[in-house]
Amino acid sequence: MPVVTADGAALSLSLTRAMLSRFPLIDGHNDLPWEIREKFALDPAAAGLTGRVANTHTDIPRLVEGGVAGQFWSVYVPSSLAGDTAVTAVFEQVDLVHRMIAAYPNRFQLALTADDVDAAFQAGKIASLLGAEGGHSINSSLGVLRSLYALGVRYMTLTHNDNVGWADSATDEPDCGGLSAFGREVVTEMQRLGMLVDLSHVAVTTMNQALDIATAPVIFSHSSARAITENPRNVPDEVLARLAGNGGVCMVAFVPFFVSQACTDWFNGMRACAGSRGLDPDNPSQVFGILPDWEKDNPLPPATIAQVADHIEHVREVAGVANVGIGADFDGTPILPEGLHDVSRYPALFAELRDRRWSEADLQALAGGNILRALRGAESAANSH
Repeated sequence: MPVVTADGAALSLSLTRAMLSRFPLIDGHNDLPWEIREKFALDPAAAGLTGRVANTHTDIPRLVEGGVAGQFWSVYVPSSLAGDTAVTAVFEQVDLVHRMIAAYPNRFQLALTADDVDAAFQAGKIASLLGAEGGHSINSSLGVLRSLYALGVRYMTLTHNDNVGWADSATDEPDCGGLSAFGREVVTEMQRLGMLVDLSHVAVTTMNQALDIATAPVIFSHSSARAITENPRNVPDEVLARLAGNGGVCMVAFVPFFVSQACTDWFNGMRACAGSRGLDPDNPSQVFGILPDWEKDNPLPPATIAQVADHIEHVREVAGVANVGIGADFDGTPILPEGLHDVSRYPALFAELRDRRWSEADLQALAGGNILRALRGAESAANSH
C-alpha cells in the first residue's frame, strides 16, 4: 500500500474542496436549532453564527469551510414533551429556524423545493430546509401535520426514541406492530403533501410497512448500516435493498454508536451500569450522567472517518449508488469520530472516498444528487394527486 505523505493528504483535501464547489453538498440532519433553544434562549441572532460558536458543531464559517450547500435543519422536539406541549414546541422550533434564516440573509436561504436548493447554490448561499424529528409533535393531528408542511417542513421522522401510538420506534417496546391504521394515514397524507417520510428512529416493522404503502421516495435522514454495526438505529440490509425500488435514500450518520461496533458495545456497557445503579438505561441524560465514572475504567474506543466511509460503501453496495446520502447528526450527538468533529470536516470524508476510487459522478450523487432526486420525487407524487 502506498504511503500517503502529509503533502499528499493536503493535496487530496484541496482537490476535494475544489470538487465540492462544483455541486451541492446537502446534509440530512443537523440539530443546531435545539442547541440555540437551549443555549441562546431561542434567539438565533444571539448565537452569533457569523463567528465561531463555542460548544456547538455548527456555525457559518465552518459550514462554508465544509462546503455545505444545503442543510435540513431539524425542528426536533424531545419525546419527553407530549400533547399540546409538543405541538407548541415544534412550532417554536419552526419559527426559530425561519428567524435564523432571516437573521443571516447573506448566508442562508429558505428552500421549499429541490429547485430552491439549486437556486440557493447558484447564489452562493446555504439552502435551508426544515425537517421535523418525532411524529409525537403532531399530537395525532393531520391538521398539525398539514400546518407544518405549510410552514416549510419537508420531512418528518415518524418517531423519535419512543413510540407515538401510531408508529413503533426502534428503541421502544413494540406497541402497534409497526404502523397503526392512523399511522398509515399519516404516511399517505405526507406523500399527498409532498413531505418526505423519514424512517430514521423507527422499528424495522415500521420501516417495512411504510415502504409497503409508499408511492414516493422515503428517506433515512440520519442512520447507518446495521450489517456493520448492530444498533437498532441502523438500517438492516433487507430494508436497504428495498430503497432501490422505492427511489429512497439512506443518509449515513456520523454518530460513533452507529458506525463503530466497539463504540456501541461500550455504550451498552454504560447503559447496563446505569441500570445497576437504579437509573433508567433508556434515558440518555441519565446514562450519560455516569459518563465521568464509566470512562475512568472504560475509555471510549475511537470511531474513524474510515468507518463512516465503510457504512457509506455498504449502503451503496446493498441499496445502490443512487440511494445513499449524508446525514451527519451534528449537534445531535455529544461524541463524533476522529477527524469529523464539526461541519467543516465533510471534505475529509469525501477525500477518503476519492482515495477509495469513488468517481466524481458517484460523489455528486452521494453529496446531494440523490436527496434532491428523492425530494423531486416527493414533489412529483404530490402534484399527481
